Amino acid sequence: MEDFFVVFVLFYLAIIILMIASIWTIFSKAGKPGWAAIIPIYNVIVLLEIVGKPWWWLLLFLIPFANIVFLIIVIHKLSLSFGHEVGFTLGLIFLGIIFYPILGFGSSKYIGPGGVQIPLQQPPSTV
Repeated sequence: MEDFFVVFVLFYLAIIILMIASIWTIFSKAGKPGWAAIIPIYNVIVLLEIVGKPWWWLLLFLIPFANIVFLIIVIHKLSLSFGHEVGFTLGLIFLGIIFYPILGFGSSKYIGPGGVQIPLQQPPSTV
């Protein structure tokens, strides 16, 4: 029984490390500091910046039951920010342990908050 507990704890720690590394990489792909993934509360603020929502949405996560709706919205915006659609959002919600590493370590590119393409700055013309 003791061996099972040790294996369970090691497996659980491996999953935690995988998820932290995935979110760290997602933050880095979006041009934010990766270390923000391990700072409580600040990581939610950075996530809100990535998806293009204001910081005060953090307060909406404190409202029981409504927080679930706002979390789903933020996860969908995260999916859109990396060029994915509703199917990927459902994967992030229901199979996060698989889809967050795909988003972090896969070929997904950050295209802008909520999927809005950020236009590149054009140098002024001298004509």
